[in-house]
Amino acid sequence: MSRGKISFLALVLLIISAVDSNRGLPSTAIFGAPLIFFFIFSAIFFLFPSSLVAAELAAAFPEEGGIYHWVRAAFGDNIGMLAVWLQWINTVVWYPTILSFIAGTLTYLFNPSLMENKAYMICVIAGIFWALTIMNLFGLKISALLNTIFSGIGTVFPMLFLILLGSIWVIAGHPLQIPITPSSILPALDQFDTWTALEAVMAGFIGMELSGVHVNNVPHPQTTFPKALLLSSIYILATMLLGSLTIAVVLPESKINLAGGLMQVFDSFFHAFHLGSFVPLMSVLIVVGSVGGMINWLISPAKGLLHASQHGFLPTFFTQANRHGVAGRILITQAVLVTLFCAILLLLPSVNGFYWFLTALSNCLYMAMYVLMFLAVYRLRSKKLDRAFKIPGGKWGIAITSSLGLIGSILTIIFGFVPPSNVNIGSGLRYTLMIAIGNFLLICPIFFLIARKQRRSKAKHS
Repeated sequence: MSRGKISFLALVLLIISAVDSNRGLPSTAIFGAPLIFFFIFSAIFFLFPSSLVAAELAAAFPEEGGIYHWVRAAFGDNIGMLAVWLQWINTVVWYPTILSFIAGTLTYLFNPSLMENKAYMICVIAGIFWALTIMNLFGLKISALLNTIFSGIGTVFPMLFLILLGSIWVIAGHPLQIPITPSSILPALDQFDTWTALEAVMAGFIGMELSGVHVNNVPHPQTTFPKALLLSSIYILATMLLGSLTIAVVLPESKINLAGGLMQVFDSFFHAFHLGSFVPLMSVLIVVGSVGGMINWLISPAKGLLHASQHGFLPTFFTQANRHGVAGRILITQAVLVTLFCAILLLLPSVNGFYWFLTALSNCLYMAMYVLMFLAVYRLRSKKLDRAFKIPGGKWGIAITSSLGLIGSILTIIFGFVPPSNVNIGSGLRYTLMIAIGNFLLICPIFFLIARKQRRSKAKHS
């Protein structure tokens, strides 16, 4: 194998580590048996299409990867900037959800009842994020090292251990909280809000476009990459589905806490199997895994925004990297915004409501970016570009793949406005208005920045 190439197994592990997460398992578990349908639906209409599309786009732009360059090549600078803005601002909304998961898991080290204490959650969320921000100001080297170590220890092991304990639970004849039959798996067509499950499931699959950056480092990418993609996607789908089902069959739906549900089920397992002393250890492992998975997400979108901003979209104050090559001012601004988003918890009746609202809002923003990505790959197929990998099937292959992805993304955006019946979010109308206003306020700034650039450009040439 030539220098610089990565092996098939290494590629599979890289894709899995970029996406697989135990954070979202409780939010999918609350939907019971129908989650099986929604996982399969989401794999067909999002997981596989987004992976294939990202692979083709990354292969076409090996030197200038990332959503900004992909969409810019198809639709121009302004739409490319819109795409990278959606990617960045979505993560700002998403951070408090994973941080609330970390905060909820930490309570098992001292007092699980604090999961519903708003003051505790806000302080821990803001404190951890500022600590990670300060660490990332010192560059990518330490971040990459911690990401690799933390993710392996705290994500893969707890996920597989959870599934193993769930299997033992079922084999031992413990009572199941949900029926699993062919009829119970299909969602009820007369219950529109059941489809809000898409928000939880899709949130677990976002980030597959990050796997595309590896396509040019693989020997024989046209055959190797699809195989690695299929194997890793099956692993991600299986572990997330089985992990969610484990929580659903052990905990009553009404008692699942979205921020601490994973530790709730581990706590139930350990006490049922007389292993209560393992609770603190598992809590630490899960926190370590979540922090590791977050480190890469914290700095990568900010770096993408910095790159795009150098084309004149942001004020010069934000376009300067620090001596470590990090977009320090963007990271600090990001931390301030995340701290402000924590205050939303005060407007919602429960931590579950806070978690769900930010998940749905984040999904709406990220799926809008994916809509641009799926449209871009279809448009770029007609251009003559050197590609190490192309989606098989010619014109029909690219049309079907991008269409499936568009359908999944648009449906997720639509159902993001629908209040779920099994989460305490307060008034349904207020929830929908908050989602609508949130999208409007978070997307609007980019149009002002685009208009600002156009005015400056005209003034320069006049």
